Amino acid sequence: MSHKNQDIFTRFTTRIASTLGHAWIFVTALGILLVWAVTGPILGFSDTWQLIINTGTTIITFLMVFIIQNTQNRDNMAMNIKLDALMKKSGINAEELFQAEEKSDKELERDKKRIQHKSNKKQKSRRKSSK
Repeated sequence: MSHKNQDIFTRFTTRIASTLGHAWIFVTALGILLVWAVTGPILGFSDTWQLIINTGTTIITFLMVFIIQNTQNRDNMAMNIKLDALMKKSGINAEELFQAEEKSDKELERDKKRIQHKSNKKQKSRRKSSK
């Protein structure tokens, strides 16, 4: 998909998430914290000094939650599409697997155990037939 076909929010969150994932951003944030810490004694550890870091980190954290969730949702959807395509290409026709993301935790756990049980049975029968 080209960037022209993406909506503005998708382009924005993708670019922000990609940029903020670089090491230099971490170093910059660490630098800001060090500058803030060093200015503490100079400013007498005032309420304003504390409010600056509290407000800044709260705002950044609040916004990052939405950016991270948006990129995670998009990544999960893309992964599901790719897995569905691979399952269809491989001839896996278990319809319940195609809708797994719609199921509850209990249903997923039950499906996991059932699939593991089937897999174990197949492995045992392969071992027996190869002997």
